[in-house]
Amino acid sequence: MNVLSIVVPTYNENQTVRLLIDQLEEALRGFSYEVIFVDDSSDNTPEVLAQLCADHPRVRCIHREGQRGLATAVLEGFRLARGSVLAVMDADLQHPPEVLTRMYREIGQGADVVIASRHLPGGDDGGLHGIRKVISRTARMIGKAALHRVRSVSDPMSGFFMIRRQVIEGVHLNPVGWKILMEIVVKGRYSHLVEIPYAFRPRAANESKMSPAEMINYLRHVARLVVQSPDDRRFWLFALVGISGVAVNTLLFALLTRWRIFPETAAFVSGSLAMIWNFAWNCGLTWRDAPQSDPLAVTFAKYAAVALIGIAVNLVVLSVLFRLLDVPKEWANLTGIIGGALVNYRLNDRWTWRRVGHKRPRMRVS
Repeated sequence: MNVLSIVVPTYNENQTVRLLIDQLEEALRGFSYEVIFVDDSSDNTPEVLAQLCADHPRVRCIHREGQRGLATAVLEGFRLARGSVLAVMDADLQHPPEVLTRMYREIGQGADVVIASRHLPGGDDGGLHGIRKVISRTARMIGKAALHRVRSVSDPMSGFFMIRRQVIEGVHLNPVGWKILMEIVVKGRYSHLVEIPYAFRPRAANESKMSPAEMINYLRHVARLVVQSPDDRRFWLFALVGISGVAVNTLLFALLTRWRIFPETAAFVSGSLAMIWNFAWNCGLTWRDAPQSDPLAVTFAKYAAVALIGIAVNLVVLSVLFRLLDVPKEWANLTGIIGGALVNYRLNDRWTWRRVGHKRPRMRVS
């Protein structure tokens, strides 16, 4: 492999950058590497970094005036990097430099993305305490719920990772805030992702950059990724269409029974019309960009067949939870509806609208 480029964003890290370089030199002895500091500081960190650059030929620094943002700093570092392998770590000594050698070895064995995780067996998030731990856990849950590529990753919030340059070449990255890894996991071009455990160290000096503004930026970032990721956007559009179908079904059923139509007949008519409503919106909105070779009638027949399968899944889950496990019927039914909806989406995505050939990246824990 070629040069390893280590990108380190800094903001008022004057007390730790020298120690970080000393630790990197010890951990990466015998490696061909460079360190790129991208600095947005308002203290004397630029002067400290300038002296480091003068003392260490492997160290390069860029200071950005009037800018602040970890994710954009990382992208600037990627742009300046000379290596074919890119790593990102913090300057506050919470990321142990010796872990880089394991990550680099995984890249040499075929990994495209290597994430240092605090949440695997053998890992530790001991550097987080109190409210920061709660915030980190909540943010992780939100990301996993919203983005399907993130669900298999134990630590999508990690700021400590390594990638092959090809993963981001030609990929438009426009993150908001501080979580650049999530952007790469969702948009990157990779087939093999590996996670390795590590112990997150307590902060050695300076203060956390976490703020309410960064939390809002994170939520904006997740929402933007949902919109920009076709798979995630399609799923949430399907869910919204489904919710609108429930509203249509309920309203029609109420009207028909008010007109003294038998409940069974009203349920059949309202359910059928709601299915046609859902089909029309899914054709025109959810899968509008999917290539469609079947006639519309065939597509509708497939959609109807999938709807029946979803109903069957709903009934089975409801019966098992309510009859066998004594779960309250309301919760059992809700669980069945969710299960049926997930099956509906997957079958429609892979069969009704024929999205074939989509391969999910291989995930592995080392």
